[in-house]
Order: sequence, then C-alpha cells, then structure tokens
Amino acid sequence: MPLSTFAPERYTELLQSKQARLTDQLKPFSAPALNVFASPTQGFRMRAEFRFWHEEDDSNYVMFAKGEPDIPVVINNFPIAPALINDCMQALKAEIIKSDELRQRLFQVEFLSGLSGDMLVTLIYHKRLGDNWIAEATALEKKLGIAILGRSRKQKIILSRDFINEELNINGKTFTYQQVEGSFTQPNAKINEQMLNWAREHTLNCKGDLLELYCGNGNFTAVLAENFNQVLATEISKTSVKSAHVNFASNNIDNVKICRMSSEDFTTALNGEREFRRLKQQAIELSDYQFSTVLVDPPRAGLDDDTIKLIQQFDRIVYISCSPDTLCNNLKQLCQTHDIEASALFDQFPYTDHIETGLILQKKI
Repeated sequence: MPLSTFAPERYTELLQSKQARLTDQLKPFSAPALNVFASPTQGFRMRAEFRFWHEEDDSNYVMFAKGEPDIPVVINNFPIAPALINDCMQALKAEIIKSDELRQRLFQVEFLSGLSGDMLVTLIYHKRLGDNWIAEATALEKKLGIAILGRSRKQKIILSRDFINEELNINGKTFTYQQVEGSFTQPNAKINEQMLNWAREHTLNCKGDLLELYCGNGNFTAVLAENFNQVLATEISKTSVKSAHVNFASNNIDNVKICRMSSEDFTTALNGEREFRRLKQQAIELSDYQFSTVLVDPPRAGLDDDTIKLIQQFDRIVYISCSPDTLCNNLKQLCQTHDIEASALFDQFPYTDHIETGLILQKKI
C-alpha cells in the first residue's frame, strides 16, 4: 500500500474536484446531475497493509511514498482506518516485539476489519512457520480477541478462521457477509452501504429477473435479490463463489443461483453459441429466466465488446465502475441503445484521484 495524503481540512474541495471531473467526462453522454455520496473524512478504510520494518531491537509498521520505495515512513497512527485497526496495531506490535518467534523475519502485516467489530490479522513471513509459531500465534489470537492467519511461501496457516463476519445496514435491514482474507471486498464500508442502498432504490420497480456479472461474494446480490423474481449471478473466483453461497444462506436468500464462469463464457452460453457442462451440473437452465435487468461491476479494464453487446439486449443496466476512463469508453457503445437515467459518484477512496461511479441506463424507446 503506498503512502497517501491525509487532509480532512481539504476533503470538500477534493470531492468537488472529483465531481467536476466526472461531470465533465459524462457530459458527452447527456448524463443527469451526479448524486454525490461523501465518505467519512477519517476511519473509513476497513483494511490496511503495512511492511514490518526491523532495525536492531526495534520494529515498526512502515509505508513508502510513491517513487521512494527504499525510504520507509514509520506509521504510528493510521487515521484513514477505524479505531479498531489503530488499537489493534499498537497491541499487536507490543506483543510481537516481545516474542522472537513471532517477530523474526516478519515481513508484512495486513488488517481486515468491519463495521461489525470483527478483526482478522495476516502475518506474512520470510521463513517457514512451525509448531512453535502456531503455539505462540494461537495464544496471541486469544489474548487480543482477534483472528490470526500466518503466511509464508507455500504456507497458509489458519488458526481459527480466514475471514471476518461483516454487518451492513441497508434501509434499516442488517445484511451479514463473510469476507475472506485475500479476496475482493469493498474497502470503504460506509460508502458501500450507500452504494448498495442506491442500487436497491433504483431497482425497486423492476420486473422480471436479474443477471449479475462479476458478483464477487454477493455484495450487491444479497441486497437486490428481493427486488426480482430470480437472480442469476456469475463469478470466476472459487473463493468468492464459496463466500457468496454462505452469504445467501446467512441472509435467507433463496431466489439466487450462482455459476462460476467468466463474463465472456457466459455471453457465449446465453447467445447459444456453446453449451457449458457446468451449467447443467448446477441445474441452471437459461431458458427459465426472463431477464429484464443486468448489473455489472467489472474490473478496471471495463467490459469487453462481446459483453457490451450482451448487456445492450437488456431493458435496464446497473453499471458500477471503478474507472471513469474505461466507463466512458464503454458508454460510446452503450449509449447507442440506452440513455443514462441516473448517475452517482461514490467516494470510496478519499484523498486520492480514484472515482467510483454508478449509472442506471434505460433502453431507448
């Protein structure tokens, strides 16, 4: 994680700059005025990663400024993370320094927390972890009341669990999510709640079924499922698919099926160009669905041409984007068949240039 600027006194100015930039980029597509969702100015980032830097008898969490990879900056306080992480950082460091077994060749420390108060710490080493490490790490896990995971080359040692249980409040209802170490989760939980509620509100009156591409651990799926008769979701990551099933069960959602396929493969299947055994194995019959809405939350590269052609067939598109540049490139095609009905800016990463965008597109009459 690179060292970034923390300037709460400039937050409004920085957010307005993002708003102006995104408004300008969306102008050629006749987008309506942005609904802007501001982040808390501190304590918003639910995960953090630090190098663990050793100098003689002392060790510290450090980060590096962009362009200066060899100059460590000691981190004693990390204001963009919640108090839960900051408190754990100090308690953990004090215990690690007292133990040769836990400190020796410790290279990196990663924290994953949630609004629920749950905490997972991953300790990454440049040595093989044996029974002595397991014994001391287990004792530390119990003492601090957290989950600890150990990693080294070709090793992953789970002492109790490798995930946290998160709780998000959406329109007065609590949704629970299993968030696994190393898999993608939204880093700004408060913005995630606003993003989910925005998507829920804009699909309230939709009819038919929902197709979701790139569903991850079911972050959107769990919230939007009640707005549709059926939901079919796709995801390529085995870990995310497994967590999605856990999350559907824990939230009592029974109208969702998920298949582990890339969007490219699914496009081929839905267009009838090729049959996939995995669909039959999961008892998924595409002809049983009456899709009206599609939700896409693609990686930074955006949507490929075939997927764009696929979603252009839908009446309604919910597009969540982490890159305005690739989003606008996709809109050159999508706006040939659809109009932008609603647009939003979600400030997932304050004090950076990063912009998260939400669009609702409706098929032209």
